[in-house]
Amino acid sequence: MPRKNTLKKAEARLGFLFILPSLILIASIIIYPLCYNIVLSFHKVALNPLKQPKFIGFSNYMNLLTDGDFIKSLMLTFLYVIITVATSTTVGLLIALLMNRKFKGRGIARSLVILPYVAPVISLVFVWQYMFNGIYGVANYLTVDKLHIFNAAPAWFDHPILSMVLVILFDTWRVFPYSFMMILAALQAIDGSLYEAAMIDGAGSWKQFWAITLPEIAPVLGSLVVLRSIWNFYKFDDVYLLTKQVPIMGVYLYQTAFSIYDFGLAAAITVALFIIVMTFVLFVKRKVSRI
Repeated sequence: MPRKNTLKKAEARLGFLFILPSLILIASIIIYPLCYNIVLSFHKVALNPLKQPKFIGFSNYMNLLTDGDFIKSLMLTFLYVIITVATSTTVGLLIALLMNRKFKGRGIARSLVILPYVAPVISLVFVWQYMFNGIYGVANYLTVDKLHIFNAAPAWFDHPILSMVLVILFDTWRVFPYSFMMILAALQAIDGSLYEAAMIDGAGSWKQFWAITLPEIAPVLGSLVVLRSIWNFYKFDDVYLLTKQVPIMGVYLYQTAFSIYDFGLAAAITVALFIIVMTFVLFVKRKVSRI
């Protein structure tokens, strides 16, 4: 027995040594920056690196609560997240249902569908800016010259509402392939005998979808909604590259940190966003666990 206990302790020490590099890596790139950011949110940070940050307590958080631009950006972000997650998931679901059927050239069609997701963001942004250019863009040619929807060429990326619509369309078009791939994998894992039994019972396609397909892929849809909501809540790159008229939280945070150089306030914004996102994740997890 003493020797057995000694062997167990030796194995435990060896196991700890094996995971120690991972623990050090996690602590250095995740835990330490997170804690430092929280500490920074309670300080007024000077631009001079030789000058120590000044502790100001909860002033940064109080400023956020009274900052109209922050509230506006937060509401705009919620709107952006709700619409983009709903549209990209819906489009991905519809395309996955279509591509799950057998037809000639299905493999090539599936490969073409994922092209927007694998292409570099900067190249896609340039294409969209070219399409909606105010002078030679194809969008103006169609909506003004051919369809006569507008009397004059709109300022697509300089108009607050139009730019918001285009940013939502861009995100939906670019990211729906991710939803498509996840949902398609879930569809292919469904047992075909379930559909055969439903057909014998006289269930049509619509009934089969609600009774078999949707319940089977519900966990994947839930994961997609959570992941896409988290990603889009911190969205910055494509929105900032496309237009400066959509100040969602990622853009607002960037401007706070690197335009007015208020690093303490920017740190407070990230902490507030972290609390909001974690509250959302815990809420969704609690709802899903009850299903």
